[in-house]
Amino acid sequence: MPDCLFCGIVAGSIKADVVYADGSVIAIRDINPAAPVHVLVIPRRHVVSLLELDPDDQEVQRSVLTAIQKVAGAEGLTESGFRVVVNTGAGAGQTVGHLHYHVLGGRAMDWPPG
Repeated sequence: MPDCLFCGIVAGSIKADVVYADGSVIAIRDINPAAPVHVLVIPRRHVVSLLELDPDDQEVQRSVLTAIQKVAGAEGLTESGFRVVVNTGAGAGQTVGHLHYHVLGGRAMDWPPG
């Protein structure tokens, strides 16, 4: 998608601090972090939100979960814990129309969120 920020990052035309990448996903540091560790895991293929992810698309789902595990390990979050957030729709705080997963850690997480 030519006007999508995350598609531009995936294509390399927009710079980002990449912490992990494979053939299906890319993980970057959030430019406005909400925690000491705040990484976004983004499918390379443009999918607007969880609502548009094909339930049979197991490769993207597996790749996202694998990337989250690898990011958490690389960022030292496996012992202290971390949170994964997926905002779906404007009312939930989704500001970029490309599916992405927030990996947050490095501090205590309050409950309930939001």
